[in-house]
Amino acid sequence: MIAVSAFQGVAETLFIPLTARIYASKRFPAYFFDAKALELEPAVSGTRIAERSSEYAMVASVARYHNLDEMVRTFIDAHPACSIVNLGCGLETACFRMGADAKDATFFEVDLPEVIEERRSMLGAAENEVLIAGDLFDLSWAEALDASAPTLMIASGVFQYFHAADVLGFIRNAQKRFTDAELIFDATNSTGLAYANRYVRKTGNTAAAMHFSIDEPAAFASEAGVRLIEHRPFYTAARKVLAGKVNLYTRIAMAVTDRTNRAFLVHVRL
Repeated sequence: MIAVSAFQGVAETLFIPLTARIYASKRFPAYFFDAKALELEPAVSGTRIAERSSEYAMVASVARYHNLDEMVRTFIDAHPACSIVNLGCGLETACFRMGADAKDATFFEVDLPEVIEERRSMLGAAENEVLIAGDLFDLSWAEALDASAPTLMIASGVFQYFHAADVLGFIRNAQKRFTDAELIFDATNSTGLAYANRYVRKTGNTAAAMHFSIDEPAAFASEAGVRLIEHRPFYTAARKVLAGKVNLYTRIAMAVTDRTNRAFLVHVRL
């Protein structure tokens, strides 16, 4: 197993969401539970991510996955024999969380070669999973897919590390490749981006600056030439399920974030 210290900059951030999924699975299983992430707990035991992260930071990371799981399941229910593409997959374990509910779907996990190597070592590959090493922005990974099949692309914790021109370019190139595709990605507004950058630096990573934010999702969709399906706040469900289980600061931060549109998911049809 590759040491965490072997990853630098953006690649190193793959251990942050894994730590959060372990944290939430142990403390708030009624809201989010990830058995596969718990199996990987020894891999993050040598990091200081958990001790440098607030409860809110952990909940924020997991809220993203709670919502994404709902959205992926809805897509699979509508298109059982579909392609689910995790862009910048890291150590994401959605394929394992979906289980038998997604037996006819194929998960394509795309990331940098060193990350795919570590993922293969730590997770292996499920029967309905294909690991692809490469640059998500050059779209060469799309050659492994049936571009005419219903396809849902997910960019979770990815686009923030790039610039708006990069994201817009990716969307326009994907439109040329796919005939029946949707894209879901998480984003912050400009205020949320500043908070997110401070958090990543606090975990000890000073080489993974984030650049991309969206203040008006509808305007961004219009600029990208896509149809906005949904703009979903992070904490609608979390604020109900976790109301009596998290501290006061976390409850206030969730409410303020939703009210000020500081963190959300964007779902578009290409």
